[in-house]
Amino acid sequence: MKLSELKTGEKGIIVKVLGHGGFRKRIIEMGFIRGQEVEVLLNAPLQDPVKYKLMGYEVSLRHQEADNIEVVSADTPLEETTFSHLATDSHRHEDDYIRHEAMKERRTINVALVGNPNCGKTSLFNYASGAHGHVGNYSGVTVDATEAHASMFGYEFNLTDLPGTYSLSCYSPEELYVREHLTEKMPDVVINVIDSSNLERNLYLTTQLVDMNIRMVCALNMYDEFERRGDHVDLDTLSTLFGTPMVPTSFKNGMGVKELFRAVIQVYEGTSKFSRHLHINYGHEIEDGISHIQKYLKADEHITQHYSTRYLALKLLEHDSQVLDYLGTHMAGEQRMHDFQHLATERDKASARVKEETGSDSETAIMDAKYGFINGALKEADYKTGHKKDTYKMTHRIDGLLSHKYLGFPIFFLLLYVMFQTTFTLGQYPMDWIEEGVAWLGEKISEGMNDGPLKAMLVDGVIGGVGSVIVFLPQILILYFFISLMEDSGYMARAAFIMDKLMHKMGLHGKSFIPLIMGFGCNVPAVMATRTIESRRSRIITMMILPFMSCSARLPIYIMIAGTFFSLQYRSWVLLSLYAIGIVVSVFVSKIFSSLVIKGEDTPFVMELPPYRWPTPKAIWRHTWEKGKEYLKKMGGIILVASVIVWALGYFPHNEELTREQQQEQSYIGCMGKTIEPVFAPQGFNWKLDVSLLAGVGAKEIVASTIGVLYSGDDSFGDDDTFSDDNEKYTHLRQAMLQEGITPTAAYAYLIFILLYFPCIATIAAIKNETGSWRWAGFAAIYTTVVAWVCSMLVFQIGNLLAL
Repeated sequence: MKLSELKTGEKGIIVKVLGHGGFRKRIIEMGFIRGQEVEVLLNAPLQDPVKYKLMGYEVSLRHQEADNIEVVSADTPLEETTFSHLATDSHRHEDDYIRHEAMKERRTINVALVGNPNCGKTSLFNYASGAHGHVGNYSGVTVDATEAHASMFGYEFNLTDLPGTYSLSCYSPEELYVREHLTEKMPDVVINVIDSSNLERNLYLTTQLVDMNIRMVCALNMYDEFERRGDHVDLDTLSTLFGTPMVPTSFKNGMGVKELFRAVIQVYEGTSKFSRHLHINYGHEIEDGISHIQKYLKADEHITQHYSTRYLALKLLEHDSQVLDYLGTHMAGEQRMHDFQHLATERDKASARVKEETGSDSETAIMDAKYGFINGALKEADYKTGHKKDTYKMTHRIDGLLSHKYLGFPIFFLLLYVMFQTTFTLGQYPMDWIEEGVAWLGEKISEGMNDGPLKAMLVDGVIGGVGSVIVFLPQILILYFFISLMEDSGYMARAAFIMDKLMHKMGLHGKSFIPLIMGFGCNVPAVMATRTIESRRSRIITMMILPFMSCSARLPIYIMIAGTFFSLQYRSWVLLSLYAIGIVVSVFVSKIFSSLVIKGEDTPFVMELPPYRWPTPKAIWRHTWEKGKEYLKKMGGIILVASVIVWALGYFPHNEELTREQQQEQSYIGCMGKTIEPVFAPQGFNWKLDVSLLAGVGAKEIVASTIGVLYSGDDSFGDDDTFSDDNEKYTHLRQAMLQEGITPTAAYAYLIFILLYFPCIATIAAIKNETGSWRWAGFAAIYTTVVAWVCSMLVFQIGNLLAL
C-alpha cells in the first residue's frame, strides 16, 4: 500500500521509495528508507500536506509525494498458522512480523523487459518465468504487454515483457506505450535485452534509457553466436562507460540468466559496482539548451517525480509532439502557462543555434551524438568483429532463393497455398468433431429439458453461440502455427519485403498482405494478425478493408443463391466474380482511406531483415496456443451475447402453434425486416431477405439457413459448402423466390451486399480490441454497410437497365 493511504495515528514500515531522480534522492536523504517505521501524526486543515513521525523527528509530505512511498501497515494481522507460537510476547513479535512482511515486500522487484524486435526478449521472459505469463489487460492499449513472476536468490521478480521497439520516439504505439510504462509504472529495474550480433544498433535504445535515468541491467543476448563469430568486447569497460552492468547471455540454453538476475538484485540494492548516473555529452550548444530548458521543468514537482528533466529537455529539442502535449497539459495555471511559453521559446532558440552551428536540425544532431557516443564507447572497450563464422552466410544463400527476382513470388504463393490448404483441409477434421460434439450436447440438453424459452435459449442461443466460436479454433491454431513459424524463422520480414511495392500502391505496408490473404479464411484471426504491422496507419487501413475479403462463412450463401438462380456453367463464374469484386473494392477503398480519410505520415518502410533462425518447437507451440487462448477469451463473450440476442429476436413473441416460417415472420426480427424493407427497395430485396441480413450481423453462418426456413422451411442450406446434387431443393427455392419478385439480378445484388456489408460481430469485436477504440469498430460496421448498399443498388439498377 501507499504511505498516503495510512490514516492519522496509523503506522507503517517503509518497503520502497519510487519516484525519480532528484525527488527520490531527496526523499531518501530525509530518512524514508526501507525498513524504517513511519507514523501519521496530523493532516493539515485542508487535508494536505500530512505530518509524519520518522526516525524520532517530524516531517511533512504532500499526498502526491507520499503516493511514491510503499509501506506495509503496522495493523497487518498476525498469521496464526505461522506465528501462533509467538503469543507470549505479542507486541514484540507482531512488530517482528510486520518487519518480516516489509522485508518480504522489499524483496519483490518489479522488472520491465525492454529491447529491439527479434532481440530474444520474450525468450528471456519465457525462460525465467517458466512460460506462465499472461497478457496484461491495459485499457485503451493497442499493443500487448505480458506479465509473469519468477523467483531467484530469495527474491520475487514481477516481470513485464514490453513490446519490442527500436527507440523511445513517438512514431508508433509500441514506442509510446513502452515510454509511458517506464514513466507511469516506474519499474524498479529495467532489463535492456541487446542482440550481441547487432551491438552498435541495439545500443541506441540503451542511450535513450540512460537519458531517462532509470536503473538498468543490459543482457547481451545471443552471446554464444557473438563468440562463435570471433567477436570481442571488454564487458567491464563497456559496463563502466554506459553506467550499467553488461551481462553476456543466451536464452536458448539459459546461459547467463542467473548472473543476469544477480545483477538485477545488485542494481536494485544499490551494490552494483557498474551502476551509476550518466550524462551523455551532446555538445555545448545542445547541452546549453538542455540547461536552459531544465530550469523551467524543475519548477514543476509532478514532472520531477515521474521524469528526468534532462530526458524531457532532450525530447523537447527533438520536437517530440507527445512530450509537448504532456507538458502543455501539466503546466496549467497562469504562471505555469507563462513558464511553458518560456520553455517553448528556449527550445526554439536552442534548436536554431544547433542548426546554425551544425547545419542539422537538433533531432538529427542528438541522434548523431548518440551514435558518436556508442562508437567511442565500443572503440574504448576494444570492440572487434570476428570472421570465424559469418552469421548471415546461410541467410544470404536462403535469400538468394526465397527472395529471387523470378522465383521469389512463386515460392511465396506456394507457401501461402500450403498454409491455407493445410489450414482448411487438416483443420476440417477437428472442426467436424467439434460440430458433432456441440450438436450432441445440444441434443442431450434438448432431451433432458421441457420445451420452452429456457431450453430454446440454451440449445439455439448459448450452445449455438459457443459452438460458432470454438468451431473455428482448429483453423485459427493452424493459421497461427504457420504465422509463428514465419515470424520466428525470419521469413515474415521477407514476405513483407517481396510484397511491399504492390501493397504500397494501395497505401499499405508490405506486411498487410498476410492478414488480407488470411481474411479469405476468417476475418477474425486476420484482424488479430495486423498487429505485426508496425505502422498504426497501415494497420488501421488494413483492418478497415479486411471485411471485403470474402471469408469462408459466406460460401454457403454464395452456393445457395448461385445454385438457385444460375445454371451450372455460370455458377463458378459467379463465385469467382464475387471474390474479384471484393479485392477490387478493397483496393479502391484503401486508396481513398490512405489519401483522404486516415491522413498523416506513414512510418517509412525501414524494416530489419534478421538472419534466418530455426525456431524451437516449444516457442512455436507457446505462441500458437497463446493466440488461440486470446481468440477464445476476446471473441467468446461477445459472440455468445450476440447469438443470444439474435436468437431472442427470432424467438419472441413465441407461438407454439405456428410453423417455423410463420414464427420467423411474426417475431421481432421479422418485424424489423418488414420495417427496413423500403430501405432495400432499390436493390429489389423483400422483407425475407432483409431478415436474413439482420440475422447475418451475429454470424454469416446463419444467413443461408434463415433464407431456407423463410422460403421453404428447409435450414439445410447453411450446411452446404459445395453445390448440392439435390436440384429439387434449388428448384423449389427458386420458384418460391421468383413468386415474390426476386429476380436473378436482385439475387446477384443480394450476393454483392452479403460480400461487402457489416462483418460479423466477432470481426467488429476484434477491430475494437486491436484499435483499442469502439470508434473504429463502429466506423467499420457503418461504412462497410454503406458501401454494400451503394454497390448492390448500382448492380440491381444497372442490371435492370441492361435487361430492358
